[in-house]
Amino acid sequence: MRHDFKLKKRLIVMLLVLLIVADVSLGVYAWNLSSAQSPQQELALLTRNRELLKKDIQRANEIRGHIPAIQKDCDAFEHSLFPETTGYSTVTAELSTLAAKSGLRLESRTFNPRVVKGRDNLTELAIDAQVIGDYRGVVRFLNELQRSGNFYAVEGLSARSAAQAQGPRALQVSMHIKTYFRAAA
Repeated sequence: MRHDFKLKKRLIVMLLVLLIVADVSLGVYAWNLSSAQSPQQELALLTRNRELLKKDIQRANEIRGHIPAIQKDCDAFEHSLFPETTGYSTVTAELSTLAAKSGLRLESRTFNPRVVKGRDNLTELAIDAQVIGDYRGVVRFLNELQRSGNFYAVEGLSARSAAQAQGPRALQVSMHIKTYFRAAA
C-alpha cells in the first residue's frame, strides 16, 4: 500500500507539472496573439505612413521650387557687401563715425581677413575693436551698428572699468565683430 501511495503522489506531481507547463505555454501563446496586429490595423498603419511620406515629398518639392528665389536673394546679399578693394577703408570710416556719433572713442581696431571655405569670392573679416566711453554710448554704438545698412555681426563683447583714465563711469569695451567682403568684379 505504501508503494501505491508513492506512485499516486508521483503521478499527481507529474500531472501538476504538466498542467503548469501547459498553462504557461497557453499564456505565452495568448500574449503573442494579443500583441499581433490585425490586418486592418496593419493596413491603417501602412496607409498612415504612406500619407506622411507623400507630405514629406510634397514639402521637399515646395522647397525645391523656392531654391531659385533663395539663390537670387543670396546673390543680392553678396552684391550688397563691400568690395574687397574699398572694404577696409569703408569699415574703418563707418566704425569711427559710429563711435564719434555715440560719444565713444575708438581706441583700437585690428582686422583679420580669411577666405570663406567653399566660397572663393567671399572674404570674412574678423574685427577686434576697443571703444571707451559711458554705458549709454556703448549701447548707442551697438544699436547704430545693428541698424547700419552694411552687414556686421557682433560675436562677442567684454567690458571693464576704465575709470582710472577716463572718469568714474567710463567703460572699456572690447568687441569681436565680423563682416564680409566680396571679391572685386
